[in-house]
Amino acid sequence: MDIFRKVDTMSRMANTTRSRRPRRQFDDDFKAQAVRLVLDEGKTVGAVARELDLTETALREWVKRAQADRTHGRTGLTTAEREELARLRKENRILREEREILKKGGGLLRERAAVRFNSSPRRGRTIRSAYCVGVCE
Repeated sequence: MDIFRKVDTMSRMANTTRSRRPRRQFDDDFKAQAVRLVLDEGKTVGAVARELDLTETALREWVKRAQADRTHGRTGLTTAEREELARLRKENRILREEREILKKGGGLLRERAAVRFNSSPRRGRTIRSAYCVGVCE
């Protein structure tokens, strides 16, 4: 009899799935106040997150970033460093893509191109194209 109750409980749990919380955006002032409660007033991340209806993970990330900014990078990347890192990663990705394009297209320019002119006095004479002379050698 207990087995049937457990199975019944499990089937009810599967039917009642929690819906995802909609993504919210917070301004910098709200984040700063939440971080101040944790760092300056000594409240725990969990307590502040419950009070302000936030996820602990988000608040913990805000606190970590604020600590890095306050210690000028000794405890992590400052905001300016994070922005520069994001910019450099984007630039690096673009440069890699450009390099791959040049690698793929570069083989076409390096091949010795040969052109046959039918109107040449010596029929069948092979002449290198003007573009390839000096570039390909």
